[in-house]
Amino acid sequence: METIGLIVPCYNEEPSIELFYKEVERVFNEMKKNNLNYNHEYWFINDGSSDETLNIIKELNEKDEDVHYVSFSRNFGKESAMAAGLDNVGGDYVAVMDVDLQDPPALLPKMIKYIKEDDYDVVGCVQKTRKQNPIRAFLSSTFYKVINKMSDVEIKQNVRDYRLMTRQYVDNVLKLKEYNRFTKGIFSWVGFKTKYIEYNGVERAAGTSHWSLYQLLEYSLEGIVDFSDVPLKIATWVGGTSFFLSILGLILVIFRAIIFGGSVAGWPSLVSIILLINGIQLFCLGIVGNYIGKIYLETKHRPKYIVKEKK
Repeated sequence: METIGLIVPCYNEEPSIELFYKEVERVFNEMKKNNLNYNHEYWFINDGSSDETLNIIKELNEKDEDVHYVSFSRNFGKESAMAAGLDNVGGDYVAVMDVDLQDPPALLPKMIKYIKEDDYDVVGCVQKTRKQNPIRAFLSSTFYKVINKMSDVEIKQNVRDYRLMTRQYVDNVLKLKEYNRFTKGIFSWVGFKTKYIEYNGVERAAGTSHWSLYQLLEYSLEGIVDFSDVPLKIATWVGGTSFFLSILGLILVIFRAIIFGGSVAGWPSLVSIILLINGIQLFCLGIVGNYIGKIYLETKHRPKYIVKEKK
């Protein structure tokens, strides 16, 4: 019998874990009644939680031999948690799911059907409707438009990390060893035959989101830098244009001095121009510095995460 491995990143998700486990068990029991017989195993990734998350996972591990876990030495972030899950999960098929039930387990039979009957390698999920802050919604929409303009790979708008993948697909994702990870981009970069299914967004089963607006903005910038060199090209064009305009302005000043004589008045405007040019230079240096910082982290060859406990 084929096995589906479930990767479930957890960070301070004490109220959600048992609800998630019960819902997934219910879905697989329903699948068996409909002659969809699959074994399944859980890989809960405890990302340095400070509540009772790990203890609850351990209790499930004692009751169910198909429940496994990896516990980090500290909080490394969701990207590292997903990487740890992919490194450890077995199974013929692999699903990445959020423990808060915003990724409905009830979609799994439909996802399996697309892979088995229509020969897809991966089935991803896209939220059609989602209740969120208007500012977040605007920034999210803008991010997808920007990154799809800049990057060579297309990332579906409002795509979730929730997806079901074949073993071949997962094995190829594992070949990408970079330290700086933007998994949505990695999943798209790998390619293969992909199907996206849409569903209406649902509220968290319990708990609250741990993503602040600042973290989402930082995550967006990570994705752009990781999958596009367009910001570097923008810096080059901005610097080149600034240099050209400066030369042009210098020529005009010289001609004006020759024709009309005397010095050119307007110190305030001159100071403003100097500040503008310096601002452009710092902006370009910031872009270059961001890329250099990424290179610096890659060359350290640090692990993406450190495991404190695993079972």
